[in-house]
Amino acid sequence: MENELEVIPVINKIDLPAADPDAVALQIEEDLGLDPATIQMCSAKTGKGVEDILEAIVKLLPPPEGDPDEPLQVLIFDAFYDSFRGTIISCRIINGKVKAGDTIMFMSNKASYRVEEVGLFRLERIPQKALQAGQVGYILAGIKTVSDTRAGDTITLKDNPCREALPGFKKIQQVVFSSIYPISTDEYENLAAALEKLTLNDASLAYQKDSSTALGFGFRCGFLGLLHLEVIQERLEREFDIPLILTVPSVCYHFYLSDGTMREVDNPAHFPDPASIARTEEPFIKATIHMPERYMGAIMTLCMERRGENTHYHYPMPGRIEFTCELPLAEVIYDFYDRLKSITQGYGSFDYELIDYRPSDLVKLDIMVNGEKVDALSQLVHRSKARERALHACERLKEEIPRQMFKIAIQGAIGGSIIARETISALRKDVTAKCYGGDISRKRKLLEKQKAGKKRMKTVGNVDIPQSAFLAVLKSEER
Repeated sequence: MENELEVIPVINKIDLPAADPDAVALQIEEDLGLDPATIQMCSAKTGKGVEDILEAIVKLLPPPEGDPDEPLQVLIFDAFYDSFRGTIISCRIINGKVKAGDTIMFMSNKASYRVEEVGLFRLERIPQKALQAGQVGYILAGIKTVSDTRAGDTITLKDNPCREALPGFKKIQQVVFSSIYPISTDEYENLAAALEKLTLNDASLAYQKDSSTALGFGFRCGFLGLLHLEVIQERLEREFDIPLILTVPSVCYHFYLSDGTMREVDNPAHFPDPASIARTEEPFIKATIHMPERYMGAIMTLCMERRGENTHYHYPMPGRIEFTCELPLAEVIYDFYDRLKSITQGYGSFDYELIDYRPSDLVKLDIMVNGEKVDALSQLVHRSKARERALHACERLKEEIPRQMFKIAIQGAIGGSIIARETISALRKDVTAKCYGGDISRKRKLLEKQKAGKKRMKTVGNVDIPQSAFLAVLKSEER
């Protein structure tokens, strides 16, 4: 609608017992202002109505424009990697023609390749003699360097280039950040290659090298949101078979320092010296929640717990509420969506948009195991939420870290102040088992000797934190 494009509304899943297409059609007419006569009803499962949708596309959508005699202009909108044929480019021909044997050039980096094959997508790749203006298809040119191909780039002919590159896609700003580490350090190179291939068809994913004392080498990644993070994690594990550990997700904060400069921080490791911070700001979002009206009280309580502001609601139709609320983004990325779905029994839908940055009281929460900070578990939190998060992390670590021959203190700290603690008790060896009778002082001497030995072990002993402990801290509490 914003771009004045034709819209064809489609109502799917009409074969389900609970389907109510007439009510949904009324919503489309009232909320979107679309003509109900253009609404297509279908069931993708049974195939009912699919032919009508295809006919509507042909009749209602305008045909593509373009001049096949102009210099070649090709927009890359997707790409994927084939281990035998290299990068397969999905593209739309805006102007000109391209055929096998042509030498093409990427306008962003001036890299040149000879075209091996062009064709159309018809479930399978169907080779063609040429592609011309208005067509959508693929180009194979033996491109082995994945980084040369970028979604939104323009392809032209090397010997007859177009005057200027196409505008491409709008630059996306990442809002959620997390570090990704392979469980096995041997998988680091595979992870690097996998992320490079993922960026072929996901221009919104950004990453850079990162390292952790506890987890080794990995990558600091930027995502559009928590759903985007989960999709990338699933793709890495399923498509590339790389088991991963993710650090606590964070957002980009603004720190205004006493010297007048502003620093953007998305990684707790880059937290400035507290003495130099004049003020801090965190991003706020406008959250929109659609739900049945019976869940209104519970959702309002959830939003207030997450420091919600400026709540508003209205009834788009009888029995349903549209609830809007301004929330800190950091409160949403933790476990907000899981809680929302749980409270509304799956009937609540959630959407948000970034609105601005607002003043906040941020602190760096460190988790210490046996007196040593675990950098992968550090997080930036609002001061009012610090103790709650610290207790949660300490309790989860206590469940996951195996007992040792000495006591292990698990602590949450802000600077030099301890705000939460759990203690893993020591395994006790029965050193008095061989003392049969005799004076009690013999047993006391052995126990004191054991106690002194454990004290020495505590000061020099290193605690191995299992991989499951890092994952446990990320999971929300059972409710």
